[in-house]
Amino acid sequence: MNKQINVQAVLDTVRQAGDLFLKQYKQNTIPTSKEQFFKQLEAIDERCMAVLKAGLTPEFPDTPWNTVDEFDNDGQKQPLPLSEYWLCDAMDGAIQYLQHIPGWTINLVLIRNGELYFSVIYDPLSNEMFWAEQGAGAFMNGQPIQPSAKIDPDMMLAVFEYGHQEPAIPGFNEKHGAAVTTLLNKFGVVRNYGPHGLQLAYVGAGRIDVFHQLGLDTFNWLAGILIAREAGAAILNVDGDCWKWGDESLAVSAPGIAGKFNK
Repeated sequence: MNKQINVQAVLDTVRQAGDLFLKQYKQNTIPTSKEQFFKQLEAIDERCMAVLKAGLTPEFPDTPWNTVDEFDNDGQKQPLPLSEYWLCDAMDGAIQYLQHIPGWTINLVLIRNGELYFSVIYDPLSNEMFWAEQGAGAFMNGQPIQPSAKIDPDMMLAVFEYGHQEPAIPGFNEKHGAAVTTLLNKFGVVRNYGPHGLQLAYVGAGRIDVFHQLGLDTFNWLAGILIAREAGAAILNVDGDCWKWGDESLAVSAPGIAGKFNK
């Protein structure tokens, strides 16, 4: 296990991967079939992983990789039984990238002994690099970040997310719709904006006040959870309990806000 993190080496590698896609942004043909979509998605994963592995293997020669499969529900319920591994969402918001619209990032998480230890979220279009290390705070482009200090819900921006549900869960859409209605009734502005991890980093940076999502979507959350947590945000499930790996909902905000959602 590599105890010391060469932070700059990790950030430089993630930036290299993101900038590769920035150069190619809007160069693809927008897919019109599932076959085209998954073929382009596979190409994104392969190119991104090649850059990340080439850059990080010298620093972490014995650390294995677990690439994200958002449809692997069982795999999202608990960490792997390994002392250390990388978990990579090669492109969070890939659908936006393929559709030639903003809202895509490169996310990387280092898991140690079943806990979030280090994570990076890079937004190439904005040239913003968020990162956090367990117990060491959270940063954006080298500057510490912290959640919003707002106290008036009418001034707050709440966001909701909707994850892929495979197979479909009976009644889930209705439950999700009711939750969005509650958000609309409680907060001044409600929006839906991907990608997931970047929204959580925005909560940590005070740009978004509340993040809310129903359903199991662990892989999309992990990088942003560590950044938001280290910035000082509360990481809960929608019942108001402390979020734990395997929970099928997530509510993140400045302390004292998200916990009041169902009250």
